[in-house]
Amino acid sequence: MRVTSSWITSSAATRLMSMFSNAGEEAFFVGGCVRNSLMNVPVSDLDVSTSVRPERVMELAKACGFNAIPTGIEHGTVTVVADGEPFEITTFRKDVETDGRRAVVVFSDRLEDDAHRRDFTMNALYARADGTIVDPLVGLPDLLARRVRFIDDANQRIREDYLRILRFFRFHAWYGDDDAGLDPEGLAACAQNIEGLSNLSKERVGAELIKLLSASEPERAVAAMDHAGVLNALLPGASTKAFFLLTSFEHSVDPIVRLAALGRFDVAKILRLSKQQGRQYEALRTYAEGAETIREIAYREGKKMAWDVAALRAAFFEQPLDASLSAEIEKAAKAKFPVSAQDLMADFSGPALGTMLRDLERAWIESGFRLTYGELMKKAGRDGSV
Repeated sequence: MRVTSSWITSSAATRLMSMFSNAGEEAFFVGGCVRNSLMNVPVSDLDVSTSVRPERVMELAKACGFNAIPTGIEHGTVTVVADGEPFEITTFRKDVETDGRRAVVVFSDRLEDDAHRRDFTMNALYARADGTIVDPLVGLPDLLARRVRFIDDANQRIREDYLRILRFFRFHAWYGDDDAGLDPEGLAACAQNIEGLSNLSKERVGAELIKLLSASEPERAVAAMDHAGVLNALLPGASTKAFFLLTSFEHSVDPIVRLAALGRFDVAKILRLSKQQGRQYEALRTYAEGAETIREIAYREGKKMAWDVAALRAAFFEQPLDASLSAEIEKAAKAKFPVSAQDLMADFSGPALGTMLRDLERAWIESGFRLTYGELMKKAGRDGSV
């Protein structure tokens, strides 16, 4: 079996791998680019694994006219840019010490050592320059069966880095076979090592959770997380009831909306999301729990926020979405309030001006945006003339 995707035959990939072969060295594509290509999933990052030490990689790259960046040279990683394409090149490594967050590694000359320190069998697949698969741990059958399985002992893999608990569920959400279910040994190991999650940085946990919730159909993975106790270890008080309903109501996949369906949390404290994500989450929960109509939300915040809040409310109250919602949201999102502060300045000023403007806007929204300029001015005690 071999990788036949276009990226592996590109000029950049060909030139990069020739850099190693011309020097009498071996290098392999590894990880996500190999896994995703074999699963017909888009490839984003191109990673290369080699026995060549990072300083030598830098020398070879510069000799070929490539830009070499020591992005993580102390850990064996150099980013080489060939024909504008970045490749992350890492020397074979093996762990000598771990604390559940970081590993002390030494360089190795053996591909097998490098494979054994990875997390899942489907991530320990390598490809030569011509696309030929090298499978030192027999992970190809797991990949073809869409089975996310830890390499060697699941408990040991997790204790090397407790983030692998979340990665186990995230990888199932993206690549696993829901009909076959999650790997029992892996699931049991995740449940047995929950306490290790407290050792992780909130940023890493938040980033991994968002990736999981970005999958098109994460329900089975989230249900397994809940059953294993992992979900509440991360999000105390989380409930999946509204989450499962939301996935049938949602207008588009948005991990922050799905997070909002799981409960009310101090996301800034427990997940350290970006400021934008935090604001979105707070707005969603506030609107979903508030009394504003969907038309007002669409008018003030736009179509997406209105649809997201409507889906959340439908999930919270276990009610179907109104069939007229689409037309209502479209109309509200395009509506333009016909009265300005300048129109009222002849009769109002200061706080009274602001109050009247807000009252008129409220009446206009409640009318379904039907009140005209003249009708609104009459409400303000004017005859409507300009």
